[in-house]
Formats: sequence, structure tokens, C-alpha cells
Amino acid sequence: MAGVSGCMKYSMFIFNFLFWVCGSIIMGVSIWIRVSKDVQQVNAGSHTRTILFAGVDLLIAVGSIIMVLGFLGCCGAIKESKCMLMLFFIGLLLILILQVTGGILGAVYRSQIETSLNKTLQESVASLKSSTEESKAFQEKFQKFEQMNQCCGLLNGPADWGNNFNNFGKTICRCDIENSSEEPCIYYKDRYVYKTPCGEVISKYLKDHLLIIMGIAFGLAVIEIVGLGFSMSLYCQIQRK
Repeated sequence: MAGVSGCMKYSMFIFNFLFWVCGSIIMGVSIWIRVSKDVQQVNAGSHTRTILFAGVDLLIAVGSIIMVLGFLGCCGAIKESKCMLMLFFIGLLLILILQVTGGILGAVYRSQIETSLNKTLQESVASLKSSTEESKAFQEKFQKFEQMNQCCGLLNGPADWGNNFNNFGKTICRCDIENSSEEPCIYYKDRYVYKTPCGEVISKYLKDHLLIIMGIAFGLAVIEIVGLGFSMSLYCQIQRK
């Protein structure tokens, strides 16, 4: 009967330790993105909490699962436990399948996601023009978002504010740049205001962070495939022992 290769055994342990570290990093970065000040400002300005945070929440869950799987893989390798190795293999395979499925669905339904975001932004434009107490609370938060990101309105610039444009002491969208005749300001209804719609800022934020998420997911997929090979190879060696 052939024994278990020490090289394979400790390679599997080191791999899973690194895998566990990767899970920790993914979860840590995802939590940082989730609670960062910039993210909270985007959320306050668009009423799109579910859309903005879906990918980040998914990564937090994936990072947690990877940490558990990394622990199973380390213990399975050191203790030569077929049960732990099989659980590791099955869990890793399921994650890989979910990642591939999520990537395909994201590519197929990309246009619908963009349409949904635009629809949500249009609903938020209605809140900017409204005079209800609930809308006023949103408008106050949104003004802070505009100043922080040097933008105005959501889709059509200052026109999105409608009759509310001169409310709040005429501070809405006010451009405080010294030379207001230059970018990023325009002259609108007796004062200089920021000309970039905040919808563009939100879309750019989503696209930038989507690239980060896609990069993490791709690198993770490569690591997962290597892990599947390691775990099955070690499992077969223990089976033949």
C-alpha cells in the first residue's frame, strides 16, 4: 500500500492556510467597502441600498465560507481525514459553480441591472422635486452628497430639483470653486452650480468597484481550481493507504 506523500500533505496544508488568509482578506476588504464613508454617501444619495451592496454582501459571505473551508482543508491535510477533505472539496466545488453561474447571470442581465438602476434614480428625482417631510430629509442628505462629490441632481443636473432649487437658502448645488466660470461649474438660475449629474458619479463608483469584485472573483476561481486538485489528490492517496 502506498503511503501519503509528505510533500502533498504539507503543500495542501500551506495552500489551505493561504486560502484561509485569502478568505480573511476578502471578508475584511468587503466589510471595509461596506462601511466606508464614500459608500454610505452613495447609498444616501440614491435609495439603491440593495443594488449597491448586493455584490459586497455576497463577497462577505463568500469570504466567511472560504475561511471555514480553509480551516477544514488544513485540518483534513494534517489529520489525513477523508471526511474533512471531502467536505472541503464539495464546498469548494459549490462555490466555484456559484461564481461561474453568478458571472454568467451578471453578463446576461447586465442591461436589466442598468435599467433597474436608472429607474431607481428616476424615482429619486421625484423625491428631489417633492415637498413632503420624508422627501425633505432625503434632500438634506443629498445636498451633502452633492457637495462632497461636486455634482448636482441625479440625471438632468440642477433641473432635477424642480421648484425646490431655490430652497434651503439657495445652497443647493452651489459651486464654491474660486473661479466658478471654469469646470466643473455652470451658471444656472442666478448662481454657479456643479454641472455633473450625481447619477454619473454613482455609476462610476459602481463600475470601479465592480472591477475590483470581478478581479477578486477571477483570482479566487484560479485558487479554487488548484485547491480542488490538491484535495482530491490527497484524498485518493489516503484512500489507497
